[in-house]
Amino acid sequence: MVTKKSVQPREELEQKDTQKHRQQPTNNALKLKLDHLKTFEPLTENQRKFFDAYTRGDYFIMLTGSAGTGKSFIACYKAIQEVFDKTSSFKRVVIVRSAVQSRDVGFTPGSLEEKLSLYEQPYMQIYHILFNRRDAYEQLKEAGKIEFVSTSFIRGMSFDDSIIIVDECQNLNWEELSTIMTRVGYRSKIIFCGDYRQTDLYRNNKDKSGLWKFHEVAKTMQSSTSIEFTTDDIVRSSLVKDFLIAVDKWENSNKNT
Repeated sequence: MVTKKSVQPREELEQKDTQKHRQQPTNNALKLKLDHLKTFEPLTENQRKFFDAYTRGDYFIMLTGSAGTGKSFIACYKAIQEVFDKTSSFKRVVIVRSAVQSRDVGFTPGSLEEKLSLYEQPYMQIYHILFNRRDAYEQLKEAGKIEFVSTSFIRGMSFDDSIIIVDECQNLNWEELSTIMTRVGYRSKIIFCGDYRQTDLYRNNKDKSGLWKFHEVAKTMQSSTSIEFTTDDIVRSSLVKDFLIAVDKWENSNKNT
């Protein structure tokens, strides 16, 4: 994603951000506000479709398809933008994802908080970009505007007045996806982001992705909006786009071999 402003090399931006971060108070004196949020515009037709669906007030949106298309980024952007809007009834963004592909979070070293923090890194980066502050994600968590939840601990919970983002949903089985849907409470909306081709569950013979079944069921619901991203929507880099197009060509030419 790029802003309306000119784009600078990543190394230069990171260097400047580091300098700014060193100068900022560490006592949370600088509270984040809507004015601090950068303005981003959709870069592709399917990104624009999502922006339009979100502005319409659609409350069950599925973003599926190619990697590098900005699905998670635009979902996090629109969600936090609305949470900060004083006219909105939404109080928080709830980010849900599978913490460990094998579901063995209890067997990895460290405390539960330390284990889960490994899977929060993408969102730290996203909100760093959105607010141009390295501590933005932690600030938002402390303020109660963002909550990160692992699917391992979601059963029995209910999310009211929330914008729920289910990220990397290709790594969830049918039971997990179904459970998440039944956690949506009053005055809430939910966005699923996933890519069939990136699932890690094939490595575990005991489990398989439930995304295809879930997506097919969702398509039969009048309340759902589905947007499929393709390699034409890749914005991460030209190298990523070239690589994934090459993968598509190779797979198509080797289907029967």
